[in-house]
Amino acid sequence: MKENNQAAIAVAYKRVSSVAQKLKGHGLESQDTRCREFARMKGYTVEKSFSDEAVSGSLIDRPGMKAMLAYLRANRRYATYVVLIDDISRLARDLRAHLELRSAIAAVGARLESPSIEFGEDSDSTLVENLLASVSQHARQKGQELTKNRMMARFQNGYWPFIACVGLKHIHKVGEGRILVRDEPLASIIQEGLEGFASRRFEQQIEVARFFETHPDFPKDAKGRVRQQLVKDIMTKPIYAGYMQAPADWGMPLHKGRHEPIISFETFQRVQKRLNGEA
Repeated sequence: MKENNQAAIAVAYKRVSSVAQKLKGHGLESQDTRCREFARMKGYTVEKSFSDEAVSGSLIDRPGMKAMLAYLRANRRYATYVVLIDDISRLARDLRAHLELRSAIAAVGARLESPSIEFGEDSDSTLVENLLASVSQHARQKGQELTKNRMMARFQNGYWPFIACVGLKHIHKVGEGRILVRDEPLASIIQEGLEGFASRRFEQQIEVARFFETHPDFPKDAKGRVRQQLVKDIMTKPIYAGYMQAPADWGMPLHKGRHEPIISFETFQRVQKRLNGEA
């Protein structure tokens, strides 16, 4: 390790917020390239790199960030560290999170630098930094609003905008986009289980679970058991009868979907009556 009177040593911090970015790897790679090129221009040595993958910019408690702060805390007496970020939005996309992480980095004796913004402690620099952090927060919130609006519009048109439930899967159809279809053989297994419960072939929910467990293709836990919560979801979700139920905060009633149902709505109603103890 270098002593405090030596040139600054840098660590790079990178973050991507989505699973897609994580799997493709392009976001982390491009951030790393920019940070290292910036370090070369400034004469810094990049000693270590830290990253958070598929982590929201509004969160403070992140594994990569915690590991970096612990590293800087443990080695602060050996060197003057610079934390490099590709862009201010990589640190955080929430003003509160930005300020807290900024303070945490300063508390371990490091300073923040980026090729996209010049950080400073004077009032003008602080104003610009806070404005950029606020803009980043607004962009994140606006993106969430647009995504929700698109999902609500798809829902109103009869298309399921969420992750497909067990027994159903999304496919792309020209002119309609992503639509739900039966996912065999799971769809037929679920159909037999629900119709069996509706007809009293299976007297209790646990019998439906055991029926599902007899099929190798049905999803199970590490012990080879079908989770009771999964069985409950299958037996109570109207999606299997061709109807869709929106989140409570959307304020939408039960809505008929465009996908092919696994069971009839009448069968679904009989299942609900039996679950509620009715004849």
